[in-house]
This record gives sequence, structure tokens and C-alpha cells, in this order.
Amino acid sequence: MLTIASRLDVMNRLGRAMADPTRSRILMSLLEGPNYPAVLACELDLTRSNVSNHLTCLRDCGIVVGVPEGRQTRYEISDHRLATALTLLLDVTLAVDEGAPCLDDACTSPGCDQESAR
Repeated sequence: MLTIASRLDVMNRLGRAMADPTRSRILMSLLEGPNYPAVLACELDLTRSNVSNHLTCLRDCGIVVGVPEGRQTRYEISDHRLATALTLLLDVTLAVDEGAPCLDDACTSPGCDQESAR
């Protein structure tokens, strides 16, 4: 059973993982699909060692997993529910940003002006 202390630990791990801009960029890339450290380094214009260090942190936080493939390791979000939750968190955060247009055509939130968003 999760206690308040264990829930707080989970929240702190998640916050630590997303607090760094480089880790956030890696997470955003991994939300699009699994990837390899060398490819992430190239796509994000980072060094391989930098990417590896951040992936280690994300793995230690339980957010990503490494899947060995021969001599390489493919990284992906550890659970599809976590990927869904992170995507929803991004969407909701953008939705409550007063300066951002609503992207949901079916939105029924009070004050949401769908027409001005398009």
C-alpha cells in the first residue's frame, strides 16, 4: 500500500526527472517512441556521454527502461500508462495557459473560445 511518504517519494523522483531541460528534451523525444543514446545525442545536439548520464538518471527515477539489443541499448518510457500520463500532463498544462489556444475541438470548459483558437 502506498503511503503519503512513498507517494511523496514518487512525486519527487518525477519532479527531479523533469526539472532538467536536457532530461525533459530526452523525455519528449522518447514520448514519440523508443530510441538509442547515439541517435538521441545526434537529434538533440548533445554528447553521447551527456545523454547517457541523463538516461541513467531517468532510469534510476523509474521513468525509462533500457532494453538490450545486441551491443546497443534501446531506451523507452517504462510503462505505456506513464507515457499517456506525461502526454496528458503536457496537454493539460498547455490548456490552462491563458495565452495558448485550445487544441481540443470537443472542449466544453467555461471560457474556452474555440473559434479564436483556430
